[in-house]
Amino acid sequence: MPLRWKVVAYLAAIHVVLAAVAVLALRDRPLWLLAAEVLFVLSLVLGFLLVRAFFVPLELIRTGAELVAEEDFTSTFRQVGQPEMDALIGVYNRMIGELRSERLRLQEQHHFLDEVLTASPAGVLTLDFDGRVSQANPAAARLLGLAPEALAGRRPEELPGAVGAELASLAAGGSRVLALGSRRLKASRGELYDRGFPRTFFLLEELTEELRASEKAAYEKLIRTLSHEVNNSVGPVLSILESIRDDGGDGEEADREDLDRALAVAATRLDHLRAFMRGYADVVRLPPPERRPCDVAVLVEEILLLLRPELARRGIAWAWDARQDAPPVDLDRNQLEQVLVNVLQNAMEAIGEGGRIGVALTVEPAGAGGGRSRDHSVLTIRDTGPGIPEEARNRLFTPFFSTKRNGRGLGLTLAHEILTQHAFEFTLENYPEGGAEFRIRF
Repeated sequence: MPLRWKVVAYLAAIHVVLAAVAVLALRDRPLWLLAAEVLFVLSLVLGFLLVRAFFVPLELIRTGAELVAEEDFTSTFRQVGQPEMDALIGVYNRMIGELRSERLRLQEQHHFLDEVLTASPAGVLTLDFDGRVSQANPAAARLLGLAPEALAGRRPEELPGAVGAELASLAAGGSRVLALGSRRLKASRGELYDRGFPRTFFLLEELTEELRASEKAAYEKLIRTLSHEVNNSVGPVLSILESIRDDGGDGEEADREDLDRALAVAATRLDHLRAFMRGYADVVRLPPPERRPCDVAVLVEEILLLLRPELARRGIAWAWDARQDAPPVDLDRNQLEQVLVNVLQNAMEAIGEGGRIGVALTVEPAGAGGGRSRDHSVLTIRDTGPGIPEEARNRLFTPFFSTKRNGRGLGLTLAHEILTQHAFEFTLENYPEGGAEFRIRF
């Protein structure tokens, strides 16, 4: 029996008992008995009204809880004219309205997300809390060569081929290029939180055509460059060899001297061609740096001494400002020398003739630049050339890209590789007052 009816039965029983007692006590006094019975009736009616007033809010709460449990967010309550009840009804109706709006918004978002995943060219694999595939969009099934239902319920390592093991070994937040025969996929792993617990998802992107086009463009440019240099060298050398064959060694002494000079030129040209080819090879087979303490100031002074004749020939003034207390730096001296020679030669070629190159070595104290734990040396090379063209800024360190007419695009690429392997911070930017500035932080 509901609690409400138990209370009503209790009130009725109490009043019946009291009425019976009143009859026994006041049966000789009819008027008093009538008054007592009227009082009991009024008390019973008032009790019923109080029970109703007390249990109606509880009924409202119970009904509202049932509606929420059934996820019925469309039903609301009308106000009944009682201030307490109307306040409770108002709160409930507002809550239901917000829940209805939120559910509608989530449904729209889920629908939108489903449409995006279905139309997306990137594959998406979502795992459940047990690490099994719970959702796979059409692109994922196409990239993996499986039907969506064949993916559902599988763990990543259970997927066929090497891709399953690659996905399973991928760390959260990591990415990797996977080889599927002649195709290349980029796989990324991420995490999302669902009801407070982490879930894993994978993104799969097709890179085959992009990589093929990029490689083809790089090969085409490399072949054109190498063919140009080889033809420029082989043609004159063949001409000299043909002259030797036709002459047969019976020419005059003066002709012989000319032939010797021509052979010397041919040998020099072939040596340059060999150095040219070696430059391309050095980019792809750069050895790990052999670090030893090095005085950067001494290294810069030696390089400037080496380049002084070329600077004088071009009429370029140079200034060298070094902090004598700059600490030694652990680095590969030979590799850093290559970097500095390339950068200074680029500065000279950018200037052409006249102008100025400023080289400075400073010390960045500990605590500067975001709480550095130790002192750092900073080397800047600044020129007064025309600066970096805006269209070339994003391609400066791209292999085979050069702003010079006959440039090979290897100097900055090699510098980038060397400084990256040393984990040195470096920038190449236009200087506000004109020219460009190369900055290395050791």
